[in-house]
Amino acid sequence: MDHEDEIRKLIWQRHADRLAERVKALDEPARKRVAAELPQLLKELTATFSRWESDGLTDFGPVLRVAGAATLGGAAAVASWLYRRAFAPQWAGPDNDVDLVLAVIADRPAAWRADLAERLTLRLRTADDRGMRLALALLRETGIEPPPHDVLVAGWVSEPPKDLADDPLLDHLLPRLFEAQGVGRQLQWQSDPDQGWLGALLDIADSGRVRRADLLDGCLRRFLLGGAPTELRFFVHLHEALDPAPGEVDGRARDYLRLLPAAPGQVAEAAAKRLRGCSALTSDDLAEAWESLLFRQERKLVRAGLSWLQATVRRQPELAGVVAVPLARAFAAESAELQEKAAELALACAAAMDEEGRAAVREAIELLPPRLGGRLAAAFGGAAVAEPVFVPPPLPAVPERARPFEEPPATPDELVTLWVSMPQTWQTWERLLAGFVTLAGRDRAGLAARLEGLRQPWWRWQYQSSFWDSVDDWFRGAVTHVVGVGPDQPAWRTLMPSGRLAVPHRVLLHRAAEILRALGEGTLPPLLLATPTHDTGHVAADELVRRLEVLEAAGAKPLAADFQQALLRLPPDEPVEAGHLTSPAGRILAAWRHPETELGLRWRCGDHGPEHDWHARDHHHYIKPHPLARRAARTGLPLADFLLNRFETSVSSDAEVRHLDWWPAMLPFHRETAAAHLGPYVVHSYGRPHVQAEHARALARAGGPAGAAFAAVLARVLGDPQEMEAVDVLLEVAARGELPAAEVGRQAGLLLASGEVKMSDMIAALDTAAQRGAHAQVWEIMAAALPVVLPEPGARPRNGSAAFVALAGTVAGWCGARGEIPRVRDLAARRGSSALLSELRALHALLTTDTSANLAREGA
Repeated sequence: MDHEDEIRKLIWQRHADRLAERVKALDEPARKRVAAELPQLLKELTATFSRWESDGLTDFGPVLRVAGAATLGGAAAVASWLYRRAFAPQWAGPDNDVDLVLAVIADRPAAWRADLAERLTLRLRTADDRGMRLALALLRETGIEPPPHDVLVAGWVSEPPKDLADDPLLDHLLPRLFEAQGVGRQLQWQSDPDQGWLGALLDIADSGRVRRADLLDGCLRRFLLGGAPTELRFFVHLHEALDPAPGEVDGRARDYLRLLPAAPGQVAEAAAKRLRGCSALTSDDLAEAWESLLFRQERKLVRAGLSWLQATVRRQPELAGVVAVPLARAFAAESAELQEKAAELALACAAAMDEEGRAAVREAIELLPPRLGGRLAAAFGGAAVAEPVFVPPPLPAVPERARPFEEPPATPDELVTLWVSMPQTWQTWERLLAGFVTLAGRDRAGLAARLEGLRQPWWRWQYQSSFWDSVDDWFRGAVTHVVGVGPDQPAWRTLMPSGRLAVPHRVLLHRAAEILRALGEGTLPPLLLATPTHDTGHVAADELVRRLEVLEAAGAKPLAADFQQALLRLPPDEPVEAGHLTSPAGRILAAWRHPETELGLRWRCGDHGPEHDWHARDHHHYIKPHPLARRAARTGLPLADFLLNRFETSVSSDAEVRHLDWWPAMLPFHRETAAAHLGPYVVHSYGRPHVQAEHARALARAGGPAGAAFAAVLARVLGDPQEMEAVDVLLEVAARGELPAAEVGRQAGLLLASGEVKMSDMIAALDTAAQRGAHAQVWEIMAAALPVVLPEPGARPRNGSAAFVALAGTVAGWCGARGEIPRVRDLAARRGSSALLSELRALHALLTTDTSANLAREGA
C-alpha cells in the first residue's frame, strides 16, 4: 500500500493519532502528493452527507486538520485549512487536536512556525475562538512577540493562570491586559485575592516577578481609558487588593483626581478613598475633588464628598474659604438629607468665606427647598426664598379611542408583500389571516402560484415538530397546504400544544389552526368574521351582520373560533339587526347579549397567603397575581366562556410573549378581563419581559370597567423607566374619567413594597404626571399607596421612601388635600430625625391643617 492510500484510509477511519505518526515519517515529495490529494478527498467526504447535514464533517475535522497541517506547504495555506468552517460548526467548542497539530509541524522551520503563529493570532475573533488554544501554544513555543490583537489578550486571560510567572507570554501580554477591550468582561467575576487571575497577579507582584508600580499604573491607565462598569470591575478589585500606600498615591494624585468627575461609581469611589489620605493635595486640588464628587448623581459619592469636606475643614479651618463652590453643587442633590447636610456645612463655613464664595452660595440657594433656602438667605444676605406657586395645567385633550382598521390585502401580491415585510403586530396578522382566507376561496390556484416563489425546504420539516405554538407556524402550514407540498396528516390534531398555555394564546392558536383544518376538509368560508373594523379590535355590528349574510348566501358555515371571537368583539351599545338571518350562527347573533363579568385580584408570594408581609427582607417576593372571578358570565359558547372565565397565574411560554399585544384586542369591551390575562406579565418571571406601555395603552382604549387588574398593569409600566409612554397612558385614562386612581395606588404600593419596581422610577413617573395636569389623580394614587409603601413601626423603610412622601406632600399642597392618613399619623409621631420622619411630619401637618381657621386668621 503506498503512502497516499494508507493516509486516505486513516482519514476515512478517523484515526487522528495514528495519522499524525504516519505523516511525520513522510519525506517532502510524499507530503506534496498527499497535499495535492486533499481537495479531492474533501469532495468525496462531503458527497457522503446530505446537503442539509451542516455538521457532517465534524467527526473528520481532527484528521483533516492534522493531514493539512503536516503536508500543506505555506503557513498561509495551513492557517486557512485548519479553520475551514466545514471542519467544525460554530457550536462545536474548542479544538481537541491541538497537541497533534503541534506535533506534526514541530519539524517545520522556526520562521515558518512564527509566521503561522502570527497568522492564526490575527484570525481570532472572540475570546473563546476555536483557534485560541493553538495560537497561544504556538506563540509560547516560538517565543515571538504576539501581534497587537485585543482578542488574543482576552483569550489569554480566559485560561486559568497556571505558573503565570513562567509563562513566556507574560512579559508581552501583561501590559496589554490593561488596555485590551474584552479583558474586563472575561475577568469580571473574579474577586477572590487568593484565586484565579487576581491571586496570580498579586503573587507575581509579591515575588518581584513584576513591579507593583506597573500593576498600579496599569489599573489607573485602564480606569482613565473608561468603559462600562463590568469592564472595570476586575481592575477595581485588583487595585483594592494592591492597597496602595499613601506614598504610592501621592505620586499618582493627578490621575486619581481625573477619575472623580465621570468615572463609573465603583472607580470614583476607589479614587476618592485613596485621595482622602493623600498628603500631596493642594487647596485647589481639594476644591476640585470636592466639586467633582458633590456634582455626581450617586448619593453614595455625594455623601462621601460631604464627609471628606467636613472632616478636612474641621482639621484645617483655614480651608473653609474653598468649600463654597463644591457645596453649591451639592444643593442640587436629589436627596433631601444631602441637601440639608450641605446647607448645614455652608452655614458652618459662612464666616470664613470671602465675598466670592458667599456669592457662589447665594446663586445656588434657589436649588434648595424653601425651608433650607430661607436659612441660608438670612446668613448669606440673599433674597427671601418664596414657596413656588404651582398653577395646575389642564389635563391633555382626550385622543380618539378608535380609528378604522386597515383593509386586508386584496390581491396575492399585496398578501405576499405584507407577509414578507410586515411588522410583527396583531393588526398585521389579523389582516394577513383575513386576506389569505378570502383569496384562497376566490382564486386558490392564483394564490398558490404567487406563494410558490416563497417556498422554503424547511417549511415541510416543520411538520416534524412536536407542536406549533405560534400563529406564524399555523399560517405557514396553511400556505404549505395551498402550495401543495404539505404532508397528508391532520396537523390540527397532532401539532396543537397539549401543555399549559395562557387562555388567550390558546384561543389564538385555535383560530389559526381551524383555517388549516378547513383547507384540508374543503370547508373554508369565503371570509373571516372576526377581522376588526377598528384598531381597538372591535367589530361593528352592522359589518358582522353583512359578513354573515355573505356566508349564508354562499351556503358556508363560519369557523367556530372565528365566530366566537367576532361575538366578543361586538360593542355592547350597538344594536344588532340580525333577525332576518336564518343560519344557526345568525340566530345566535340575533340573540347575543354582551356578557358581564366582575373580577377581583389577589396577590400571593409563593406559598404565602394574602396576608403576607410584602416589606419582609428575608426573601425575594415571588409575587403572582391571582384573578378571582366573583361573577362569571356564561354564554354557552365554549371558547368564549373559556376566554372570559379561565385564568392562568404564571408565565408558561416564550411564544406567548410574541402575541401579548393581541390579547387586549381579543376582548375590546372586557378591559378588566383582558388585563387579568396579562397578570402573570406584571412581574418578572425567569427573565421573560413584563407588560409594556403599548399593552397599557390598548387597555386604556378598551371598553368596560377599569379595576384592580388594569390598575396593576398601569402601575407596573409607570414603575418601568424604559416605558417612557406610561405617563401618557395615565393622562389619557384620567382625561376620560376612567382612571381607578385609588386602585392604581394600592397596586403601585404593593409593587414598591415588594421591591418589584424601584421607588425612584415610580416617583419620576408620578411627578411627571402631576406636572402635566394629573395632580389630583396623582394625589389619589399616592394617598392609597402610602399605607402599603410605608413600613410597620420598627421596620426599615425602602430606599427612596422619604422622596416618595415628599412628592406626596407637594402634590397634596397643589390639590389642597385634607384628611388624616392613619399610617402617616402613627409614623409621624415616632421619635427621630431621619429624612423620612421629617417628610411624614410635614405631610401630616399639611393634611390636618384647619383651612377655615387659617382663612379666618388671614381675614382678620
